[in-house]
Amino acid sequence: MSDFIVGLTGGVASGKSAVAQRFEARGVFVADADVAAREAVAVGSEGLAEVVAAFGAAVLAADGALDRAKMRRRIFDDDDARVQLEAIIHPRVRATLRAACDAAPGAYAIAAIPLLAEGGGRSAYPWLDRILVVDVPVAVQHARLLQRDGIDAALADRMIAAQATRRQRLAIGDDVIVNDGPLAALDGHVEALDRRYRTLP
Repeated sequence: MSDFIVGLTGGVASGKSAVAQRFEARGVFVADADVAAREAVAVGSEGLAEVVAAFGAAVLAADGALDRAKMRRRIFDDDDARVQLEAIIHPRVRATLRAACDAAPGAYAIAAIPLLAEGGGRSAYPWLDRILVVDVPVAVQHARLLQRDGIDAALADRMIAAQATRRQRLAIGDDVIVNDGPLAALDGHVEALDRRYRTLP
């Protein structure tokens, strides 16, 4: 069981997944909030039933699953809807992540939480021992979103604006990886942090 848990966060298109993959390659257990969020509203789950009760059956796809594209458009256009959806999903995600990390083998575990700053930071996740922020300039996020998702500039702007600011994320971080260069540069950062985290517990 892991006695030391690191929260991994960063803005959209910052490279969180690339960092998480490098920790996993070093044998570190990573619990992914995005996976936990999908499980929280899986077909037949209490979470999905709550979403339908709050937003109506129109948010469902033909197969009875949550229509993620439709839900995404709705919450980007309506802050109240986003808060309502997060109130259903976030508590379930937190419980799943903590249970997975507590049970993980190794000296420490990582909880990858993209919306850590938005979801209450340390007050919502008091069981995190450290927080690692993957940071990039907003211009880099914007360019990566256009390339990665094939979206227009206006939607990229809205996606970035819907999240916490760089300053808000950096304010909760104990450690920072600046990921504005080639992906290969991440290897050295992760290696150094892995060595450090193994000594902290």
